[in-house]
This record gives sequence, structure tokens and C-alpha cells, in this order.
Amino acid sequence: MRRIVLCADDYALSPGVSAGIRELLAAGRLNATSVMTIFPELEDEARALQAVKAPIPFQIGLHATLTGGFAPLTASPMKRGTKLPMSHETWPPLSFRRIDAAKVKAEVKAQLEKFTEVFGRAPDYVDGHQHAQLMPGIRKPFLDAVAELAPRAWVRQCAPVHFTDEFFNAKSRFLGALSLPFKRIAKRRGLRCNPAFSGAYDYDKPSDFSASFARFIKGMAQGGVVMCHPGHPDDVLRSRDTLTDQREREFAFLMSEAMPRALAQANVALA
Repeated sequence: MRRIVLCADDYALSPGVSAGIRELLAAGRLNATSVMTIFPELEDEARALQAVKAPIPFQIGLHATLTGGFAPLTASPMKRGTKLPMSHETWPPLSFRRIDAAKVKAEVKAQLEKFTEVFGRAPDYVDGHQHAQLMPGIRKPFLDAVAELAPRAWVRQCAPVHFTDEFFNAKSRFLGALSLPFKRIAKRRGLRCNPAFSGAYDYDKPSDFSASFARFIKGMAQGGVVMCHPGHPDDVLRSRDTLTDQREREFAFLMSEAMPRALAQANVALA
């Protein structure tokens, strides 16, 4: 029996998303959630999260938010502009000239400080919204900030297990390639990484999430991370993100009896 981390991203993105994640934690269907700290609802959502009575322990991490078009806590990580960039603006090669490393570090530190202020402790781990932590120009200042303010936290790399179905998925291979230098820098900074990752798929092409989930956990390594995005769509979510109805589909599967059966068939458990 391999123990894995099933992590719901985007906690505090909207009340509906947060409520759905708390329901899943209380049902023992998740064992981690990543919190966004840039929105005004954070303090209320943090109190509600800390009040969850879950049947299994769960980790709370920082979902460092450096993309999405939102207002940053300090400054945009880009050399120009006042808002957080859209995801594609951080992709190489053009991002090399656009990203300001000092601003990246300042924004990650501000979000870490906000997390610690609200939760009364450092996060268990730190990952990145839309995988921005992996991007050239962002990964070094991101890891520097974590090493300074949360050195005991682990950081999320996104490489799949070799020769699984995920390994042959184009998106997973791309994230895996970006993760290689990320892991090397993290090691030099004394930071731990998860051994493997899965959960990425094309959200613009909704499909049977049960089949996707089975693929994500098949062959997953001990301690590996499976990412998910469950929640209840609401007007706040629709004003902030394009991933809406698919969150309800993920929630429905994770809350169903098909989810523990899938874990058992793959010989994995949450821990």
C-alpha cells in the first residue's frame, strides 16, 4: 500500500471552492489543500479551514499566486504592469526579459508572511498557481523566498513517475522537463520536494474525471502528489477564473464511493 498526497488547489479562490474543499476534507477524501492568500476572504476562509474535523490528518500549504491577472500583495513579478500576469506571459523564452526576480521574491515573501499571519504558522509546503513556480525567471527567487521564510516546508515539483501513463502525456512531460532544474535548485537551497506528481489535464476539454483520476494514481510513487481542483462554482469564482463547472465534476467524483474504490484498486491510500 503506497501512501500519497491528494491535494486540492485554490482554497480561498471563492467561497464555493473553499466550501467544497472543506466538505471533502471532513469526509476524508483529501489530505492536503493549497491556500491562496491574495483575496479579501482569506481570514474567514482560514478560520473555517482550521475548524474542520477531519478523520485523517491533512496538510495546509501556500498556493503562491504569481499569475491570473489578480492584484498582487506587493507588486507584479513583471518588469511592467501592476497586475499579476496571465500564465502564458511567464512561459519561456519571452519571459526571460519580462520577469523581475526581485519582485518575484518580494511577492512570494509577502504571501508567505500573510499565510503565517493568518494561520499562526508557516505552511507545510509551498506550490504555485498554474505551476508558475517552475518557470525560468521565477523558480530561483521563488525558492529563495521559501528557503528564507519557510525552510522546513517542502516545495512542489511536477515530474511524473517514469513510464506510467502520465509520463507519456505531453503536458506532464512538459511540466517534468521544467521540474528538473527546479529540483536541482531546491536541493541546493536545502528544500525537500515531492517524489512525483500527477493531476494535470486539459480543463478546456472536460472528460470523465473518474477515468482521469485512475490514470493519475496508477503507479504513483510513495509520497507522490496528485493535484485536483474540486469546488462548488459561484459568482465569485466565475469572476476570477475560467475553470468552473469542471470543479463540480471533480467534487462529485471525490465525494462518491467510486473514489475509495479507485484508491483500493490502485493499492494507494491517503497519508
